Amino acid sequence: MSDTPSNFSELDSSKLNSSDLGFSDLGLSEPLLKAVRDKGYDTPSPIQAQAIPAVISGRDVMAAAQTGTGKTAGFTLPLLQRLSSNTNNKVASNHIRALILTPTRELAAQISESIDVYGKYLNLHSTVVFGGVKINPQMMRLRQGVDVLVATPGRLLDLYNQNAVKFSQLEVFILDEADRMLDMGFIRDIKKLIAVLPNNRQNLLFSATFSPDIRALAKGLVNNPLEISVNAENSTAEKVTQWLTAVDKKRKPAVLTYLIKENNWQQVLVFTKTKHGANKLTKHLEAEGLTAAAIHGNKSQGARTKALAAFKDGSVKVLVATDIAARGIDIDLLPQVVNFDLPNVPEDYVHRIGRTARAGNTGQALSLVCADELEMLWDIEHVIQQHIERKVIDNFAPVNELGASRAIRPVKASKPKKPKPFNNGGKGKVEHKDGQRSGANANGNNQSNRRKRPGSDSNGAKPRRAISPAK
Repeated sequence: MSDTPSNFSELDSSKLNSSDLGFSDLGLSEPLLKAVRDKGYDTPSPIQAQAIPAVISGRDVMAAAQTGTGKTAGFTLPLLQRLSSNTNNKVASNHIRALILTPTRELAAQISESIDVYGKYLNLHSTVVFGGVKINPQMMRLRQGVDVLVATPGRLLDLYNQNAVKFSQLEVFILDEADRMLDMGFIRDIKKLIAVLPNNRQNLLFSATFSPDIRALAKGLVNNPLEISVNAENSTAEKVTQWLTAVDKKRKPAVLTYLIKENNWQQVLVFTKTKHGANKLTKHLEAEGLTAAAIHGNKSQGARTKALAAFKDGSVKVLVATDIAARGIDIDLLPQVVNFDLPNVPEDYVHRIGRTARAGNTGQALSLVCADELEMLWDIEHVIQQHIERKVIDNFAPVNELGASRAIRPVKASKPKKPKPFNNGGKGKVEHKDGQRSGANANGNNQSNRRKRPGSDSNGAKPRRAISPAK
């Protein structure tokens, strides 16, 4: 890590949360400030005001911020500032200077788009890699060397094992949505990747919460980090209006259709529990004359990208998604989020409704709750530490009554989970959830005849070895 420059140490800490603070006070260069102005932003959010100067200074950072707080710009802007200030470090073929690791394809694409937007006046090159698409075009882009690589874990391991990406020039490692990474079972892959990165690097960890599991992961990643938290753990955005309506399970499609038409909703993100449920609901909405599209892990990357683009431009009114998209959809002014099914994991409720009321805007989150989901509702209200307002929809009163909410109990601190021993029964590699690995598209994955490189290079990179992704 580099020493703290004077512009960070002299920044008045009492001003960090002040509305008087502007982006020009954070040490960003004029090309970056121009890109920020092009986006129409004047005042940094709390996470940006605290993270940007620290990242520019070279400090390791642990930051907890809920979705919609501007955390992506909180690390992309200072990262671009750091890389652009050292243009003498020419990137060699297949090498990278910064790595941003993220759990899903949609989130990786969103971060890559953010880098393109903020870095458009800089002479830096970036690319994004994820599974579900052919690997060869990604390998071709990496041959030119890139300053910033955004990746999902499975595809990154594929590329590393094929010698298509090298880390000896790596300066900055960013782990985004760390809690979601753990939820999706990527902990072993993360540790394997960290083990082959150079020791001399800056580390940034961003997460929605600082759970015990996240803190346990951070011990082996960040060094004397600045810890930033701009929200209480599992808190929901203040400007989200949350409410629920009790409804029989079989009538949920009819209730959703009624609400969309009655309120003339023009853009609605709907979450279902299963892929089959997403497809079934999409067909129902289309039969009712509504434009709808589904997005989930069984869809090809091309279909997912097309559906998301159509939703953003308004040609599709309703996007039906599974939790794969809970943190990968970034849409300005998204007004409505609907939980068609309550999530099995109560923390996912926070991430789902965080798609609305972003960057200080308002929005509403509606949940359709049947009697069978009462215990899930109790868990959600316990996690968010509040009761969700209940409303009755005329002509849709449920036959099976939804029970009352429980009294809110304080959340108890939990201990970090112990990782389960990995055993694949000697069957070798396993594919990731959500198609992070490309499977048949990842050509040439047989590493049995590849020679391992002994020793390490002058930058402290670990010896190269083939790494098999774990499920």
